[in-house]
Amino acid sequence: MPEVTPLSVPLPTHQPTSRADHPSPPRVPGPTEAHPLDNPARASLTGPHTRFAQRRGRILRYHPDVTPWIALPDAPDAQDWADVAALAGSGASVTLTAFREPPPADWEIVFQADGVQLVDHTVDAAPDPEAVLLGPADVPEMLDLVERTRPGPFLPRTVELGTYLGIRRAGALVAMAGERLHPPGWTEISGVCTDGSVRGQGLASRLVKAVAHGIRERGETPFLHAAASNTSAIRLYESLGFTLRRRTSFLSAIVPADTVPCTDVRTPDQGTGSLEDVGR
Repeated sequence: MPEVTPLSVPLPTHQPTSRADHPSPPRVPGPTEAHPLDNPARASLTGPHTRFAQRRGRILRYHPDVTPWIALPDAPDAQDWADVAALAGSGASVTLTAFREPPPADWEIVFQADGVQLVDHTVDAAPDPEAVLLGPADVPEMLDLVERTRPGPFLPRTVELGTYLGIRRAGALVAMAGERLHPPGWTEISGVCTDGSVRGQGLASRLVKAVAHGIRERGETPFLHAAASNTSAIRLYESLGFTLRRRTSFLSAIVPADTVPCTDVRTPDQGTGSLEDVGR
């Protein structure tokens, strides 16, 4: 069973970015209350990202063109795994994080790695004069940069999840960072990548600070994930003022080939697709 280790972390103590009064940090859950960052994909899909959600039973996922994350309940049972399989489809790869139980024995695990979750503690967030807002028209260039740099999953509609900023040199997109998961009161910084031709110039740091600034301006707190093996990225984020909140795991597994296809995918725009009954 993967170990998910919450860590005690002080509340953010950053200074105001551009307002006289800094927004209050997210409310700290009580001892018996789940923290939204303990299952951030689920908290996002039952909260600010409901418009991207598809569901079957207690299982939630983002639209496959947006991001690959599937959200399990905290204690999935056999029916939950059957619903994951039916929702994803026979032979599909499913991506999980913050999971407490491994998939059933007949699922093929194709990737598993330890990870860390870091939260804003003293980030010196600030806008960047060279950063430009990226949108749907920039997606081909963004996908090309992701293909060259491999920062993690980025799909044709990932840009819809939040603000993405980039830096161009001679017209070409050479660095970017943006927003992905959005639990209530928090926003994940993701898609941080820099082309090899401009590495070492501090572009990633500048973009992380700029994205963090926008998140703070909404009264929310930035957080991010990294592979535990990516020690250089972790050192960078810690130097910027992020601190470790917990350790977690990432996993991709293949749905067994004999899975019956799902014909009952509910989305928030359908009358039967309300997510209010699955926010547990």
